[in-house]
Amino acid sequence: MKLKNKVALITGGTSGIGLEAAKLFQKEGATVIVTGTTQSRLDEAARILGDSAIALKVDSRDPAQIDRAIVDIVESHGRIDIVFANAGAGQAAPLEAVTPEQIEAQFSLNFNGVFFTIQKAAPHLPKGGASP
Repeated sequence: MKLKNKVALITGGTSGIGLEAAKLFQKEGATVIVTGTTQSRLDEAARILGDSAIALKVDSRDPAQIDRAIVDIVESHGRIDIVFANAGAGQAAPLEAVTPEQIEAQFSLNFNGVFFTIQKAAPHLPKGGASP
């Protein structure tokens, strides 16, 4: 159990890679907190992961929501050991059909969401990188 007693935050943890990572982290002993924006997916992830996991409704495009989630996690668990900034999405469209609004929405989630998650979590992560 390589992650025993570790607290792991996984954004976009309600489906796909994020949910599978949450399962693996749990299997290795971590306490897992997953985030997402869709309540039905959060409920399903919580059901799949069981009582030891926490599913939080957080929009990774909103730095204030990220900040609140980080504060809540630190208050309830004392720390964050692992951050997997996984929230993201893609939208397929022909090049000529892509609008500036679509680009801004994608950039907001796929870049800003990752950046601000790491920025807000960094002060609470173990100093010096990973710990055994």
